[in-house]
Amino acid sequence: MGKFIKIVLTILLFLCLVDMPYGYYQFVRFAAMIGFGILAFQSSESENKTYVIVYGALALLFQPFFKIALGRELWNLVDVIVAIGLIISLFIKKQQTKE
Repeated sequence: MGKFIKIVLTILLFLCLVDMPYGYYQFVRFAAMIGFGILAFQSSESENKTYVIVYGALALLFQPFFKIALGRELWNLVDVIVAIGLIISLFIKKQQTKE
């Protein structure tokens, strides 16, 4: 399930680079908060404290209730960095399980 969440969040974050209605960005913030919260919980069950902190911080960053005003350009940069990080985490996880 974690792999599916990471793929969906990556697609949603990359779509933020396209000019979308404001409602889409609110949806992405809500979906990212839930997705990163689930990933943090799964990481805590596997006792990976580093990922718990990273996913928890991302859930707080993207939460829609107390918005962090970064501006469109900075949010685009954050979206791309987080999406690339999610893609990298998919491959790192695969390599660790193969060994």
